Amino acid sequence: MPDRKVQKGKSAPRASGHPIALYLIALVLAILIPALAVALVLLNRTNDAQQKVLAALTNTTVQAIGQSVDREINGMATTLRVLSTSQSLQAGNLESFHDRALSALAGSGSYLIAVDADFRQLLSTRVPYGTSLGLTSDPETAQRALDRGVPTISPLFFGQTAQAYVFNVWLPVSDLAPVRLVTMTQNARDLVPALQARQLPDGWHAALVDTNNAVIAAAGDSDLETGSILPIRQNLEGVPDDAWVQEQWDGERVVTAEWRSGYTGWRIIAWASAAQVQKPLQESVLQLGVWGLFIAILASGVAAIIARRIGGSVQGLRLDATRLGRGEAVYPRTYPISEIAEVSRALADASEQRQTADRDIRFLMRELAHRSKNQMAVIAAMAKQTARGATDIPSYVAALERRIMGLARSTDLLLAHGRAGVMLADLVEQQLDPFRPPESSRLRVEGAAIRINPQGAQILGMALHELATNATRHGALSGPDGWLELSWQISPDTLLMRWREHMGRPLVVGEGSGFGTIVLRTMVGGALGAQVDREVHEEGVEWIFAIPLSALDLEFAAERPDEPARAG
Repeated sequence: MPDRKVQKGKSAPRASGHPIALYLIALVLAILIPALAVALVLLNRTNDAQQKVLAALTNTTVQAIGQSVDREINGMATTLRVLSTSQSLQAGNLESFHDRALSALAGSGSYLIAVDADFRQLLSTRVPYGTSLGLTSDPETAQRALDRGVPTISPLFFGQTAQAYVFNVWLPVSDLAPVRLVTMTQNARDLVPALQARQLPDGWHAALVDTNNAVIAAAGDSDLETGSILPIRQNLEGVPDDAWVQEQWDGERVVTAEWRSGYTGWRIIAWASAAQVQKPLQESVLQLGVWGLFIAILASGVAAIIARRIGGSVQGLRLDATRLGRGEAVYPRTYPISEIAEVSRALADASEQRQTADRDIRFLMRELAHRSKNQMAVIAAMAKQTARGATDIPSYVAALERRIMGLARSTDLLLAHGRAGVMLADLVEQQLDPFRPPESSRLRVEGAAIRINPQGAQILGMALHELATNATRHGALSGPDGWLELSWQISPDTLLMRWREHMGRPLVVGEGSGFGTIVLRTMVGGALGAQVDREVHEEGVEWIFAIPLSALDLEFAAERPDEPARAG
């Protein structure tokens, strides 16, 4: 491969190329010259050639109509996937999910139905939530969706709730009991606008049919009824989908064309009278020449204008890219071409992301230094306090190691969540898990969901570790009959945490102020501004912590040290 490195002191060679005006003019010529040549050839064609052109136009239109229907169905499937990820559905709150789906689908003509594993309808946005519903009217497609594990489209059927011909888009869901499938349902007549999105040639009619050749919707002045069976394009084996076929319908010879969807399995079938199709097309040589010349002149002028506008826009992008390379702020500009405007917005987004990344790096470096100093101070305090109560080196090492591991568990949890903080329940589980007795009834934990900042998590983690250590050595978990309960609740401005031990025997109250007492009274009380109370009961000790929520606030913990506080 050629060496692309640029030697130091030498500028990179300028990229060679041609102005965009040259390419636009070449594009105009590439389009016009073949078009004029083909037009001249078509003037000498017979009616058979004109019919081929008409066939191509009709097939293209039929395909466009089918693709329009596919987009409608695909849009329903996409909406269904989005709704299936709703938090209310994940939580099993079907009434909230019903309201969310009703709001999301308002005015769309689509409705959502959820069924269980036995195909019983749990809810339908066609009726108020709680309305008694029976089995789905489309169990066959529901079963196929379960077997395939992907969105599945049903044929036409008569819906009992809608009391009209409808179709379904089924989506299986897992781990959302009792809901096993959700489906988006729509009345068949709502697909008529999709069939009318493209105009068929004069004298042509079109119908959308399902896999059973039942009419879902019809376009044009056809008098076909929804649900009726279309008598053409049935049992045609070995005939390509884009081939025209002549058939007999009600005593009249008709020409038929079709397009089959690979997504739904449905077909768009178009037909017209054979006499209408065989009618020759009249064109004028003079009009062709005049219009060809006019289009050539007009296209060349438009190409020159577009080239000038694109050139100016590209120059603006070059300047923005240079600023981005220097690390300067880049702002989106308004351009007449949407693709270039998109690139401008992308450059502005990249500039913002780069500046944000630079600020994040500076913040993380300061945060790392601050956390490291705090960790060293805590470990030093651990070492000193552990030494006061140790009688020999092995016991000192073991006690210090346990406390450091408790701090490490809190640190691991903080690293896993970063600046987002940690859930208090996760912190409690992380710290108490090593001390959990085999009998689950001996350890009872309950409390409201609350996320706390990293500083508060470290201090509470150490406090929980010390309480659990004391309970295991001297308290409720030291014997077979004891049990303890940990609970917390949230008031408007305080987190109230209660640690209550039940010994199962009379408590012998001892004296001492080891590291555990320092953590509970000094660090929790001092560092978090909490009120710490210790009560001695006949059968065990009780600790009560009243911690201001402001000391655990995530916004307080996540404030950048290198950014001024926002006013307001």
